[in-house]
Amino acid sequence: MGELIHFVHQSLDGFIEGPNGEFDWPRMNPELSTYSQELTGGDTVFLYGRVVWEMMSSYWPNAERHSTHEHDLAFAPIWREAPKVVVSSTLEKADWNTRVISENVVEELTALKRSGARMVLFGGSSLASFLTEHGVIDEYQIFVHPVVLGGGKPVFQEQSHRTGLELVESRTLDSQVVLLRHRREDARE
Repeated sequence: MGELIHFVHQSLDGFIEGPNGEFDWPRMNPELSTYSQELTGGDTVFLYGRVVWEMMSSYWPNAERHSTHEHDLAFAPIWREAPKVVVSSTLEKADWNTRVISENVVEELTALKRSGARMVLFGGSSLASFLTEHGVIDEYQIFVHPVVLGGGKPVFQEQSHRTGLELVESRTLDSQVVLLRHRREDARE
């Protein structure tokens, strides 16, 4: 059985973007960069909602033209080669080795997990909340950055029920960012 990991950067006050949609605050220093590359290596399927997909696909295909940051230069080729899935009811097709799922999302992603696929969901509160509500996410890796945004989009939207989690790891990366790694209580290692 595969698994679905939610990988998300958040501010200390619980937001994934600032009041005006800002996402210029995550600190991708060497240790965090290495960790993220290890997590996303191999045959990992990158999973996105449409909004995050549009942000990622507007940057990573040509990241080397826009950045000289070591993380960007190392991650861009990984991103281009990785199989990707976008969940969207409005997007019809996507480039860069990407499949669009617009219906039966829970069933489709569960079937991918049953096939042995390891998926990483990048950010996005809408899709993360929907998949949490339906018990599809096995593990949450939340990276808390040392910034207070004072508002914006919360890491999770309102849920209709509580989801029990177990803390399986916490650590500090680059003396700046705290990783909180949780698994669903019914998805223990």
